[in-house]
Amino acid sequence: MKHARKTSKRMRTVIGGTVAGAVALGTFAVVTANAGSAGTTAPRAEAAGENLVRSTHLTVEAATKAARATLDAAEKENQRVSVAVVDRNGNTVVTLRGDGAGPQSYESAVKKAYTAVSWNAPTSELAKRLENAPTLKDIPGTLFLGGGAPVTAKGAPIAGIGVAGAPSGDLDEKFARAGAAALNE
Repeated sequence: MKHARKTSKRMRTVIGGTVAGAVALGTFAVVTANAGSAGTTAPRAEAAGENLVRSTHLTVEAATKAARATLDAAEKENQRVSVAVVDRNGNTVVTLRGDGAGPQSYESAVKKAYTAVSWNAPTSELAKRLENAPTLKDIPGTLFLGGGAPVTAKGAPIAGIGVAGAPSGDLDEKFARAGAAALNE
C-alpha cells in the first residue's frame, strides 16, 4: 500500500505540473492572439489638416556633417573637444568626442546644444541673461556657458550645436558656429 501512495503522489505531481503548464500555454496563446489582432480591430483616428504642424529637422547626414566640421575646426587649433548636435526637440542626433577630450565635455556639449536650440540663441548670450534671471540655470538639461549655437531655417530653430572642452566658452562657441556654417556650404 505504501508503494501505491508514493506512485499516487508522483502521479499527482506530474499531472498537476502538466495541467499548470497547459493552462499557462493556453493563456499565453490567447494573449498573443489578442495582441496580434488588436491593431486590426481597433478604431483608427485621422487628424484633420488644421490639427497638424510641419516642422523642419536636420537629416542625420547633415547633423554628422555639422559635427565633423565643428570637430575639424577645433582640431585645427589643437583643441580637444566634444561636439553634440540636437534636433529641434532637444534630442541628441550626433555626438563626437575628439581624441583626448575630457570626460566632462561630452555631457556639457549635449547640454549646451539643448540650451541653444531651446532659446534659439548662442549660449554666450544666454549666460548674460542670468544676471537678470538667475533661476534660468535651474532648468533641467541646460547649461548657460559659451559653446552652444542654434541652427535655424527660415528664422526658426531646427537644431543646436554644442561644444565643450576648449579652455574658454568663446572658443567652444567659435567651433560650434563653424559647424553651423558648414550646413550652408
